[in-house]
Order: sequence, then structure tokens, then C-alpha cells
Amino acid sequence: MMLTQMNSYRNKDIKIDINNISKNYGEVEVLRKINLTVYDGEFVSILGPSGCGKSTIFNLISNLTECSEGNININGKLSYMYQKDLLLPYKTIIDNVCLPLTLMREKKNKAREKVKSYFEVFGLTGYEDKYPKELSGGMKQRANFLRTFVSSNDIMLLDEPFGALDSITKASMQKWLLDVKNKVNSTILLITHDIDEAIMLSDRIYVISKKPSVIKKEFVLDKKYYSNEKIENIANLKKKIIELL
Repeated sequence: MMLTQMNSYRNKDIKIDINNISKNYGEVEVLRKINLTVYDGEFVSILGPSGCGKSTIFNLISNLTECSEGNININGKLSYMYQKDLLLPYKTIIDNVCLPLTLMREKKNKAREKVKSYFEVFGLTGYEDKYPKELSGGMKQRANFLRTFVSSNDIMLLDEPFGALDSITKASMQKWLLDVKNKVNSTILLITHDIDEAIMLSDRIYVISKKPSVIKKEFVLDKKYYSNEKIENIANLKKKIIELL
């Protein structure tokens, strides 16, 4: 069942292809021969303990730093969402969302028209003219996600986007993200240390070790098999992941 799902993705284009990458900072080995592939339209998570080098992988993908060994091939345009919302406090939400367009010298009115229709899709209708201080943590992250989407709706890198939220808001935001993903069908690569989050959101999970980080195992998830109605299956998967970590 799970193999069938994986084969359906392998008929699609590869969006991110990581081949034997290693990364050293001086004498400190952070990553060791990491291999990872993300296909068009997938939601893939990199799951590992804090400080294991997950963000380093993102920095390599987005070319913020260079591999010590190996290579990375990107087929498409990237956008990068950090854990902190980084919204400008003196700009309204719609102008914050428009920022990637205005930085590319799009006229302000035209940029607003382009993004306005997405406010409903992202559950932000009525917040266009609010300022960040008027929004809850969850709503700020919705705005942050929309701004990331505006920057590029092709390949989105999400760096523990809900890590700073309380557990109730976090659970709500995870359900919201799945709903948005089904509507926009972007390719998403998430890094997280939250096992439940990875299981809930992902089509596939790469589990990585402590430093020097290696890929411990890849899990292909069938959402029908790992559903809320089949808690036993989720519990067994969590046990396998915990044993790896």
C-alpha cells in the first residue's frame, strides 16, 4: 500500500535532489553523506533531535553555505520560512505579504491586487489592514506562510514554523497547513524535532541522527493507514522512530 503511494510520486519530477552531501565547520563534522529526494507536490519532513544539523541542510539547499562534499540539484524556485514570523511591525499584514513582490519592484497597488485573493485561501480575510501586534501567534504564522508562498509557491522550505506556538495553537495550525497544502499543491520540505507533527503532515519522513548526522531511515506514509482512526498504527510508527533517535 505504502509502496504504491511512493511509486506514484516517483512518476513526477524531482524538485530537490541531495547527493552524498557532507558539511564540516572546521574540525566539527555536522553532516555525513546525506542523500535525500523530494518529488513534485510532496510534503517531506526531515526529523531529528535539536542541534543535529537540520537547519544546515536548509542553508545548503538555499545556497546560504556550501557543501564540503556532494552536490544538490534544485528544480524550481525556492522560498524559505523561518520559525520566527519576521513580520515588519510598521507595515500592515497585506503590505508584509506583498514584500517579496515590492522588493522585486512590483508597484504597491499591483502587488496588493495579486495577493488579495489568497487571503481567503489562507484564512486571513479581514486581517489585510491589521498590524502584526494585533494578531495572535497563529495568525502571524499564517501571514508569514502566505508571504513565503508569495515569494515562491513552487518549493517551500519550512524551518520548524510552529515550534514557538503553544500546543493547542500548534495542532490547529498543523491542520490548517494540510488544508492549505491541498489547495495550493506546492512542494514542501519541513524540518522538525516533533514526531507527531512529522507523522501528521508528511508523505515521507527522513529520520536523521545526532551529529555527525546521517540518514537513519526513510518512512513512506499512507495517510489512510496512519489516520486518527488507526491510533495503533501511529503508535507503532512513533515507537520505531523513537528507537532510531
